[in-house]
Amino acid sequence: MAVRIRLQRHGRKARPFYWVVVADSRVKRDGRFLDKLGTYDPTTNPAQIELNVDNTVKWLKNGAQPSDTARRILSYKGALLKWHLSIGIDKGAITQEQADSKFEAWSLEKSTKIKDKKQEISKSKEKETTKRLEEEKKISENRVKIVEESEVAKEEEVSGPPTQNTEVVEAKKESVPKKAEADSTPKGSDTIEKKSEDIS
Repeated sequence: MAVRIRLQRHGRKARPFYWVVVADSRVKRDGRFLDKLGTYDPTTNPAQIELNVDNTVKWLKNGAQPSDTARRILSYKGALLKWHLSIGIDKGAITQEQADSKFEAWSLEKSTKIKDKKQEISKSKEKETTKRLEEEKKISENRVKIVEESEVAKEEEVSGPPTQNTEVVEAKKESVPKKAEADSTPKGSDTIEKKSEDIS
């Protein structure tokens, strides 16, 4: 019986979630399995992977063959490295202490890289958020400016320059007092002046 380490799909539509399982290669993808080694959630960044490394190494020693995707997951979690180290221990090339030391050093380096990647992603998201807020602020300011300009234009239309008819009416009003002044002069003033000249 050919045994494979592969992924079994769970979750829902557009939100996949996988189990890392050991199964007979002849069984369909989501069918029965022999052992569950961990989980894999590709919808997060970085992907969330939980894996029982020791149990995985045991199955690798027993001849289980990982699929391409499963192999990348096993490599990411250090299962393949630990498997190779265990082979070295069995051959007497290295001691258990040396193997543990190498694996711990690798784990520390890997966790540091993952932490740095998370920080980088977080900073990138913050920059994108700041940029989006600035763009929205500019758009809002432009809208306010357009509204203010339109209101000013409406006010100018309402209280625009006087029309020609208004100017004519005002001109007539100005001419009326002059005519009134002329009419207010006494009619007999010329006669009185003539009489005064004759007397003199």
